[in-house]
Amino acid sequence: MLDHLSITASDLDRAQRFYDATLSALGYPRVYRSARGIGYGERASAGGYISIYLSDNVVADRRHWAFRAPSRAAVRAFHAAALAQGGRDDGEPGLRPDYSPTYYAAFVLDPDGNRIEAVCREPAE
Repeated sequence: MLDHLSITASDLDRAQRFYDATLSALGYPRVYRSARGIGYGERASAGGYISIYLSDNVVADRRHWAFRAPSRAAVRAFHAAALAQGGRDDGEPGLRPDYSPTYYAAFVLDPDGNRIEAVCREPAE
């Protein structure tokens, strides 16, 4: 459904370390970096794109982004990478049968408090 989205961060270097680790675990490369922003994914494809912009006014209350993961192993790698880069656990990797029988996800809060999720809807490998 989403083509692209933008979020804010209070420290781009910290955000880059965090998102390089977490998004690369899901197969989304960093493709852009400037003094005020970072980009991941592919703008020209159907895969989607995320921009992270430097801001003095980061408000993360009730924000939530879910990234498609190619496998349950990628969900686990995303979660481990997030915690290693200063993220906080907000739901360890596992099935969420109340969402759907094969909904396998992990939730973390990035260093600015944005709630991000990796989800794989495929059956177990």
